[in-house]
Amino acid sequence: MNADALAAELCLRMGDNALILGQRVSAWCGHAPVLEEDIALANVALDLIGQTKLWLARAADLRGAGEDADALAFRRDVRAFRNCLLVERPNGDFGATLMRQYLYDAFHLPMLQALKASTDDGVASIATKAEKEAAYHLDRSRDLVVRLGDGTQESHDRMQAALDDLWPFAGELTRADETDAALAAAGLAPALDDMAKTYAAETAATFREATLTAPVDAPVRAGGKGGLHSEDLGFLLAEMQFLQRAYPDATW
Repeated sequence: MNADALAAELCLRMGDNALILGQRVSAWCGHAPVLEEDIALANVALDLIGQTKLWLARAADLRGAGEDADALAFRRDVRAFRNCLLVERPNGDFGATLMRQYLYDAFHLPMLQALKASTDDGVASIATKAEKEAAYHLDRSRDLVVRLGDGTQESHDRMQAALDDLWPFAGELTRADETDAALAAAGLAPALDDMAKTYAAETAATFREATLTAPVDAPVRAGGKGGLHSEDLGFLLAEMQFLQRAYPDATW
């Protein structure tokens, strides 16, 4: 790939992660256990959808195929999505949603911080804009994981069960494929080997404080970045894309 094609792929990966996680989190609106969390989760979802628009708009510009952010969000087939498997996991209970959020946030913030030095000015600009929101997301999800992990026996058990279920999917975040290697070589994105060390240190410290234990030698569940997704993503996209696919180019 040339530099523009590589940068477009990076923007799709970042944008698709934000889009799918934003859609998942938004489903809690009106259903969270307390009003404060209902509002907080809705705000997180809005932040992620706002970031999605920036990333997908940049991807569309770089691809130069006459697309826009909406076309990339609503008209691509499931196999064309480049999000990691973690963000498409179902919400589960409140503890599972929080654990999924933390596992992503712990990667997302340092990734954005590194992308501020990207050789693509558009990527660097978006990362700079998104960093403050991502910092808030991480502070919030880390705090709740610790409070619930080190809380009552029931809250601890639920958080440990969520970690046991989701930890294998977190491995994909820092597992480099050929595209990740090319992005690092071009200076467009950081080397994921370096990101893995940062991620391991962050999660280990949080789990220690939360009295939680990450599974040892859990097999990494990967494939999302390469277009191999679960049925869960297909169901989510069927709902999300219905209007655009049923009534293309319609206006209201």
